[in-house]
Amino acid sequence: MSPSADPVTLHNRVLAELGPSIAAGAYAAGHVFTLDRLERDYGVSRTVAREAVRVLESMRLVVSRPRTGVRVLPREEWSVFDPQLIRWRLAGPDRMDQLRSLTGLRAAVEPVAAAAAAQRATAPQRARLTDLNRRMAAFGEAGDLDSFLRLDIEFHRMILELSGNEMFAGLSDVVAEVLRGRTAHDLMPDHPRPEALRLHAHVASAIDSGLPSVADAAMRAIVTEVVEALDGLDAYAGTGP
Repeated sequence: MSPSADPVTLHNRVLAELGPSIAAGAYAAGHVFTLDRLERDYGVSRTVAREAVRVLESMRLVVSRPRTGVRVLPREEWSVFDPQLIRWRLAGPDRMDQLRSLTGLRAAVEPVAAAAAAQRATAPQRARLTDLNRRMAAFGEAGDLDSFLRLDIEFHRMILELSGNEMFAGLSDVVAEVLRGRTAHDLMPDHPRPEALRLHAHVASAIDSGLPSVADAAMRAIVTEVVEALDGLDAYAGTGP
């Protein structure tokens, strides 16, 4: 490493290469790295290699032990809710499997959160959610996917927070990564589907009107729409040569 090299930049480079490789299954559980090997392979100092390993350890991708090296852990031990790990997995070959498992999580949590929000939200919060949905729909209809995504993430985050359940709110970053991943990997249409916009509006309206069962059903329909879209992508892929 040159004296002028930025250790943070080098640390990020090691993570950006090694983390996705482990997440994609390029290294089987039990594979062992050594710090010496990481130094040679990536041309970094021992300090940089060690810091990168610490981040991977925090995700439970690897475990480091003196004299035995850095061992890749089985997938069952990974911190699967870590947003960075989700990002890496969505960029890998098992993207659709990851999307399905995350969508299953959303189906279990978001409808319940929407119902709770309909019961707990204050008048100002309901008004803010309604306005947020209005702006989101406008950007969606205009085909401004970047602005739509930003507001869609805020919409789902707000509902999780309005549920009053700190565990639900703690999943906000996970849901955000799912929404970002669908856009980043071209799994979204150029314009959001009219049905999706309509269902988001139903959720906002139900929460504004204090109708928990309607909010639950509308949010459940949103997740079902995502599942159907993923199934459609698989069917399309199956028609190729």
